[in-house]
Amino acid sequence: MSVQIQIDEKSFQIEQERKRVLDEVKLTVKKGDFLTIIGPSGCGKSTLLKIVAGLDTEYQGAVHVNDRQVVKPGIAQGFIFQEHRLFPWMTVEQNIAADLSLKDQDVRQKVDEMIEIVRLKGYEKAYPSEISGGMSQRVAIARALIRDPEVLLLDEPFGALDAFTRQHLQDVLIDIWQRKNITMILVTHDIDEAIYLGTDVAILRANPGHIQKLVHVGLSYPRAKTSPSYQQVRQQVLQEFEKTESQRYIDGEGI
Repeated sequence: MSVQIQIDEKSFQIEQERKRVLDEVKLTVKKGDFLTIIGPSGCGKSTLLKIVAGLDTEYQGAVHVNDRQVVKPGIAQGFIFQEHRLFPWMTVEQNIAADLSLKDQDVRQKVDEMIEIVRLKGYEKAYPSEISGGMSQRVAIARALIRDPEVLLLDEPFGALDAFTRQHLQDVLIDIWQRKNITMILVTHDIDEAIYLGTDVAILRANPGHIQKLVHVGLSYPRAKTSPSYQQVRQQVLQEFEKTESQRYIDGEGI
């Protein structure tokens, strides 16, 4: 049971030029793992995530979730965007249920469970305009989880939040991941976030995007960012990440 990613090539047509964005990206994410993906801007991180979600099918290669090829979006691949994308006319509980009826006893029970898991008890009847950005992102996570996805895909979900809220939501996400035993793949530009959350960190380099290094973190949870073992992993990831930036200048892109 796993997510198998084999992207031979992904290109975009930009005016008269065909731009190759991803090339020979091969990853296997085991069931229950938490893979984080980092890399410089423009290396194809979000494109990679959309391919796994089935939101982009114009590429060469194949993605399988638990031996089923992904050919379109589906409930097996939950997706969390950078923006929460809640319906402003719906309450928290209605947004979580979305197209499911709260009058259904099973749905009602699952929504209540999700509200408990994402720590939004007491805000069930609130509208998006009445809650914070961090709370809104938790609603989006609950909305994806209620459909019992086999893999949860997160595209820089905390990028727009302040440092305190971001840290809190990272801890909430770890708690959800451990309680639900769900496979997660998260894209981020934050090295500390990648290490703090991930069982493994995939480092992408650009032009075209491909995996430069897959680092197994190997630290227990919860993680102390000041511990020597954490700092050792951080140094390893940072050195690999700096290689990707150096290569951009060698290729003339950073000039």
